[in-house]
Amino acid sequence: MKLVYLFILTGLYNSYGQRSDFLEIDFKKADSVALSHKGASLKNLPLLTYNLTGNFTTDVEKFRAIYTWICTNIENDYTAYLRTSNKRKKLSDDREEFLKWNHSFTPKVFEKLLTTKKTACTGYAYLIKEMANLAGLKSEIVDGHGRTATLRLQEESSANHSWNTILLQNKWYVCDATWSAGLIVVEEDGPRFKSQYTDGYFLADPQLFIKNHYPLEAKWSLLEKVPSYTEFITGPVVYKPAFSNNIIPIAPQQMYLETVKNKSVSFELTTPELVNEKELNLLLVHNETTTKIEPEITNNDTGHTLKHRFERAGSFDVHVQYKDAIVATYVVKVRRK
Repeated sequence: MKLVYLFILTGLYNSYGQRSDFLEIDFKKADSVALSHKGASLKNLPLLTYNLTGNFTTDVEKFRAIYTWICTNIENDYTAYLRTSNKRKKLSDDREEFLKWNHSFTPKVFEKLLTTKKTACTGYAYLIKEMANLAGLKSEIVDGHGRTATLRLQEESSANHSWNTILLQNKWYVCDATWSAGLIVVEEDGPRFKSQYTDGYFLADPQLFIKNHYPLEAKWSLLEKVPSYTEFITGPVVYKPAFSNNIIPIAPQQMYLETVKNKSVSFELTTPELVNEKELNLLLVHNETTTKIEPEITNNDTGHTLKHRFERAGSFDVHVQYKDAIVATYVVKVRRK
């Protein structure tokens, strides 16, 4: 049995999947079942898992019901996240000790989660794996680096995030229940969790996922060609709307760009067929002035390229937008000559 499992692991790393593999599946039923069990206790996890998955015949619907329930019933505990982050930083120079600590720490997080329904990313990932296993599915916890506009990373940054892979129809898929569940809102009295389900991190395209998820073990990127960590932290910031619309920033590969006055810069995107190019635009921020730009747009078999000519010198935050939601951010320094 172990030999068979090893074959699956070594033979399928480059056979990755994405949400589009299941276009024939209507997830409304799975989401409805998850909603019908809203507020259910975690004290009897096998029973909850059965209640969520028992009426489904496909593995992907079973997993969808589990994933939706977790994302809509578990609260992100920011205080726990800070404690975990501090410990990870202390062990950042010793990968073996970090993995040893993480292995022993996860059950403690899970024990608290069962009582409070609050956790950090480690707890989300552990719960996904446990419930998937109870449903007869194979899931792995992936530790690595999560990158957002507020989570700036350096070469020496320690791992700060955990997510999952799931094996469906002999393909590995990636997902992030923590980021699907909602967001942390910073207010005067401190940070709080805002529940806001985002579907884009469910069975995401690994080519997009790698833009803000970098695993400690390269194999769990599910990519044949994995960018270097330096390429990862110097790339553009990619936001949730990119995942919601499956828009992948391809070029430029660096966030910080330089050009000269009256020269054009092109932003290349991989986009689904349904993306309306009229709803693609650029938002330029310069000296606290924001300007919405309708760029020159060309399309090809895989997506769209947005081109803009910079007529003024200075530093510009350039936000690529779709339907007025920011997909990715670059910074362009325009020299006079």
